[in-house]
Amino acid sequence: MENKEFAKQLEKRTKIFSITIIKLSCSLPNTPESRVIRNQITKSGTSIGANYREANRARSKADFSNKICIAESEASETVYWLEIIEELEWAENQTLQNTIKEANELLAIFTSIGKNMK
Repeated sequence: MENKEFAKQLEKRTKIFSITIIKLSCSLPNTPESRVIRNQITKSGTSIGANYREANRARSKADFSNKICIAESEASETVYWLEIIEELEWAENQTLQNTIKEANELLAIFTSIGKNMK
């Protein structure tokens, strides 16, 4: 697969992930504690795709690299919040497991892209 096709598919994949995160966030309990986590995971989970899209429109290699690093960091944070939700048993297990798997895969992809930039 060539770079442009990979980029297009990864943009689509991160957008689908953002929607999954928003739906998960909406399903969390309505308590003061869960509202904090809902806010955090929604911000980090949707930021992955937004930063990747910005990276693909970067003005320089340094700008691209910076946006990829942000996407990687946001993916890592999202995995963290998903683990918290899992341990609190706040979401249906199979859906949550699929979301954690995808978050870890996105983290691995952005980590790899970031390492290849150095």
